[in-house]
Amino acid sequence: MNGPRQGDGIAEGSILALNAGSSSLKFALFAAPALRPLIRGEISELGSSPHLLAHDDAGGAVADRHWASHGEDTFADVLDAVLALVDVTAGHARLRAVGHRIVHGGADHIIPERVTPALLLALDALIPLDPIHMPHNIAPILAVAKARPGIDQVACFDTAFHHTMPLVAQRFALPRAISDAGVRRYGFHGLSYEYIARRVTIELPALAKGRVIVAHLGAGASLCALDKGVSIANTFGISVLDGLVMATRCGSLDPGVILYLGRLGHSLPDIEDMLYNRSGLLGVSGISGDIRVLLASDLPQAQEAIELFTYRIALEVGAMTSALGGVDGIVFTAGIGQHAPKIRAAVCERLGWLGVQLDQAANDKGAFQVSTAGSKVDVRVIATDEEAMIAQHVLTTLRER
Repeated sequence: MNGPRQGDGIAEGSILALNAGSSSLKFALFAAPALRPLIRGEISELGSSPHLLAHDDAGGAVADRHWASHGEDTFADVLDAVLALVDVTAGHARLRAVGHRIVHGGADHIIPERVTPALLLALDALIPLDPIHMPHNIAPILAVAKARPGIDQVACFDTAFHHTMPLVAQRFALPRAISDAGVRRYGFHGLSYEYIARRVTIELPALAKGRVIVAHLGAGASLCALDKGVSIANTFGISVLDGLVMATRCGSLDPGVILYLGRLGHSLPDIEDMLYNRSGLLGVSGISGDIRVLLASDLPQAQEAIELFTYRIALEVGAMTSALGGVDGIVFTAGIGQHAPKIRAAVCERLGWLGVQLDQAANDKGAFQVSTAGSKVDVRVIATDEEAMIAQHVLTTLRER
């Protein structure tokens, strides 16, 4: 991802990208203005026994630290450790700005924005749209503001990339007053899709001018239909529950199921917890939400979960193909998309009707191109980098300030 040219008015320094989840915090430090990666890491098991692991751009370990407890101030402690690591790594290229992935931007936040008191109030107002993720997205902003008052912070919205979807792709068939109140399809994983769209434009310019379906397959999973690099459809809806089967999330579900569960006496919090945390691959298999565990298992329940996962992907590829009026390329990305050749093979086998032909040897190696020369659809494997996309947005936002 190329940054702005030298001499364009951007001061040298470093940019920290934070990607907060419900139980983890990914981070990456980039040297500006070229956005050269310096370190990457993750704090896992937030809320229980946090573990900080980081490495430099060459893959060498630079931090490996555990916290035994999970007191109220643990997040501040681990963030202080990250900032201390940043200071040591950056040296004279002092930390200049911090960028944050914000899952939900609602209808109004369609570009990255510098964090201000007014924006923080707006983010608080969006919590009802995504009570699972938004508090965890906001917490690092507040923690950074306390630890490093006055430093520039930029919010990068995961929904922003999909604001180009046509109205028909956004609507639910609900009363107009409900739709006008903001109940519609927003789409997510936008930072990942934006990064992939840029990579395709740079590395596969002919394909970038056509119709591409990107499969972001990880613990959270979705598809995006790109028409000349522009999002026109996404399998997510108002929340990250819709669409594909995921690690612990249900994906597409008849709303009648929720009504039925309510009549049986399940509370709204219990239903919410079930759909977000106890469904998906975990719920179907009863074993694990980790695809690696299921692929290694001989139990029929594991195979049923995998079959449902790949069936739903292929089914939604058909829907994305319809939205695009055909398909020229498919890109697999994210943890499962990049590292699970058996899943790619199973999906592509179901897509033979589209003219997809998989090169088995290339697929097993995770090559850049995994389709055969005779395939009617160009199938690629491209690593995504949400943190690099965040850093690019921070640089651009500060430059335009």
